[in-house]
Amino acid sequence: MDAKTSAKSAARVKELRVNEQKWSKPLMDAGWTAIPVIIFERQRALDLDPLDVNIVLHLAGFWWKADNKPHPSKTRIADAIGVAPRTVQRRIAMLEKAGYIQREQRRIPGGASRTNIYHFDGLIKAALPLAHEKLSERKKRAEEERARTRRKRPRLAIV
Repeated sequence: MDAKTSAKSAARVKELRVNEQKWSKPLMDAGWTAIPVIIFERQRALDLDPLDVNIVLHLAGFWWKADNKPHPSKTRIADAIGVAPRTVQRRIAMLEKAGYIQREQRRIPGGASRTNIYHFDGLIKAALPLAHEKLSERKKRAEEERARTRRKRPRLAIV
């Protein structure tokens, strides 16, 4: 690669957003979701197993705006993660029993049902203390680092 091609390539990378630089523009253009790291970092503290986290991740992938809660079908989630819809149904019921999510049923006049709407208020409430704990630890480490760098170092004299 010559210098001109290298410079053009570097300029293209600079134009990309941070996540596009990490993941690539096509992957980001295909869609992405934001989920607090604390939920999967501290999944054991929240008593979530990997399947629970995967279901939460998929539900969060359908939650684009705060006032437009996700409502994918259990079959859609099951197909995406390779389990039976009944497995997803049971795990969602367990997440609801734990207070992490709340299902809101949607009915069509005449008795038919639509996909449930899912609320994450319980998971958010449960994860907040863990987030505060992490932020406190981060602040404490930063203060320790500042104190360490401020300490006067003894001047060494040539003897």
